[in-house]
Amino acid sequence: MTRLLTAIRTIRTNRLDWRAGITKTRHAIIGKEADKGLIFRAFIYLVLIDVAYIYLNPILFMMTTMVKNSADLIDPAVTWVPRMIYTGVLQDAWTKLKYPSAFTISAFLSLTIAVLQTVSCAVAGYAFARLEFPFKRTCFILLIFTFIVPIQVTILPNLIAASQLGLIATYIPIVLPALFGHGLKGALFVIIYRQFFSTQPKELEEAAKIDGASVFRIFYKVMLPLAKPAILVVFLFSFVWTWNDYYLPSMYLKGVQDVPLSMGISQVSAAIAQRESELGPSVFDEPLKMAASFLIVLPPLVLYMFTQRWFVEGVERTGLVE
Repeated sequence: MTRLLTAIRTIRTNRLDWRAGITKTRHAIIGKEADKGLIFRAFIYLVLIDVAYIYLNPILFMMTTMVKNSADLIDPAVTWVPRMIYTGVLQDAWTKLKYPSAFTISAFLSLTIAVLQTVSCAVAGYAFARLEFPFKRTCFILLIFTFIVPIQVTILPNLIAASQLGLIATYIPIVLPALFGHGLKGALFVIIYRQFFSTQPKELEEAAKIDGASVFRIFYKVMLPLAKPAILVVFLFSFVWTWNDYYLPSMYLKGVQDVPLSMGISQVSAAIAQRESELGPSVFDEPLKMAASFLIVLPPLVLYMFTQRWFVEGVERTGLVE
């Protein structure tokens, strides 16, 4: 009888262990919650890989096409991997873009505007978030309007004003608005700072006021050091958008010999069109455009590679993901 009871207990124990093993395996695959199982993670990785391929496919195709020789370009069997690396097209694009001088101009404009917008928009964003002044709500509504209204609507009066001041064919009309928190996407940067400063505890300002700190001292000594995530996001956004901007330089820099890289692709297209009219089309026309485009977007890509981690953290902490 004792042996029979022992056998029954053993069978029950084994059955419980078997059920616990099945439950553990099911939780590992499916998960106790819907967002923690293996199937859900595999689905997320599949979606991320598909999205990454959509964005990387044009860049990879551009890189492989611009290093093909004429034989690989006319061979339909060669799609991605060329039989040999040909750098003549890349050198031609480098020459037509006047890359050293154009890169210097683009870097100067982008860095200058990014620094000015980072500082001036921080002041405006803090004022909208923490200070009380007359017509505050009206000013913020007008700020939203400057973000909604496209730049093509206001470019004509800006061109007339720049022409009357003798600023056409100079970089001043492009750089000067950034000094006052405006410029390209300036309203968005003010909103980013306003969102960030609004989430900070008021006790910090109250403690600083008790110690006798003024508004400017509170801003520069207390609030601004806390705004490093917002500063990084605004700086990177401003730098990249200014680097890629073609519209404003094309309006203000007509007739200028030394232009930023964003206008270089139009120069390359004009050179290709002139050569086509004289000598006919060439098999290297499209690879030349791709090589020029790659040289233009390469610096922002390198910058993002080194700042990706801090940029993502900054976007999360500034509330842009909401």
